[in-house]
This record gives sequence, structure tokens and C-alpha cells, in this order.
Amino acid sequence: VVALILFSLGGVFAIYEGVHKLGDAGHELENVGWAVGILVLAMAFEGYAFRTAMKESIPLKGQSSWWEFIRHSRNPELPVVLLEDLGALTGLVLALIGVGMSVVTGDSRWDAYGTIAIGVLLVSIAVVLVIEMKSLLIGESAREPVREKIVEAIAGSAPVTSLIHLRTQHIGPDEILVAAKVEFEASLGNEELTDAIDAVEASIRSAVPIADPIYIEPDFHDTEHPDLG
Repeated sequence: VVALILFSLGGVFAIYEGVHKLGDAGHELENVGWAVGILVLAMAFEGYAFRTAMKESIPLKGQSSWWEFIRHSRNPELPVVLLEDLGALTGLVLALIGVGMSVVTGDSRWDAYGTIAIGVLLVSIAVVLVIEMKSLLIGESAREPVREKIVEAIAGSAPVTSLIHLRTQHIGPDEILVAAKVEFEASLGNEELTDAIDAVEASIRSAVPIADPIYIEPDFHDTEHPDLG
């Protein structure tokens, strides 16, 4: 949420500043050498930070593309850091281009264009954060490969007749809540049913170690609502 606010307010202010510069006919760049030097130094620092974020993300990314990792990661901090560093690097490049074009052409409006471009970039990143992180704030289901493992673990337990209904929700990057309605063999007694439920829970944890807590409700299959959910 803090990152979203920073990107949104920063982007809106940058756009305002750029438009203000365009309307300032007497706007001229000052201390160009210092500006270029600071931008280049900042790019070096941000480049190192971006490299570190990528290095930390690679083990979690696996075979997915970087965009897929940002879209589907259940670890919100890494995608936010990646977007922040990438946005900072891109913004610094835009700022350097704006300053450079202003010096080469003698037209200070290039500096204003660069500022506006940075503002649009920041707002765009804020929009991506809204779309991708909203579900993590309100709860997001397990990814399909993980869900399939849970279904196989339940269906593969001997006393289980059928899986009636399943819901999963990430309550943390490494914690998935699992709730399922399961039909067991009708011949099971109370103690046998309890043992069967424990066996199903153990099977789920074996297949998906981060599945916790797990709630299994014995029920009879309703043929009018066959959807697993």
C-alpha cells in the first residue's frame, strides 16, 4: 500500500512538474554537469539494487518468465521491489535523455518531456501494483499446479469416495488455507472416519507442505452441484 501511494503521488507530481515546465517559457537548465553526474551515479546504485532483487527472485521464479513471476507470485515484496528498481532505472534513463536532448538542441522543453514521461511511468507502475497486489491483500487462491496436487492428494486417499468441494486461499506467501468437503466410504465408523480425515490431511501436507491450516468436512455428494469450486 505504501509503494502504491508513493508511485501514485510521485507520478502525479512529476506530471504536474513537467506540465509546469512546459508553461514556463523562461525555463533553462542549470548545473547540467552536476545533473548528469548525479543521474549516472544513481543509475549505478539502482542497477546494483535491481541486480540484487533479480538474484533473490530467481530461485522463486523457476521456469516462469519475469512477467509471469510478477503476475502470479504469492510473495508481494519481491515483485514490488523489482518494479520499483526497474521503474527507477527507466526513470533515470528518461531523465538523462531529457537533460541530454535539452543540452544538444538548446530546447529546455525536452527536460519537461522527460519529467512527464517519468510521471506516466510511475503512474503505470502504480496501476500494475493495484491490479496484481489487490488479490494478495484480500486473499488469493493457490496456483493451479498446487491446487491439482491437493486434489490428487485427497482423491488418492483410500477411504475417500469423491471430492465434493474445494477452496484454497493464501493467507501468507508460505501458508495456504485448505477447506474441502469430502465424501468417505459410508461403512466407516466414527473412529475410522476420524482416522480417515487425519490421513487425508497428512496426504495433503505431504504433497503441499505449505498447506496449513486444513479443514476437511465429511459430506455426501450432491449430484446437482458437481462443481469442485
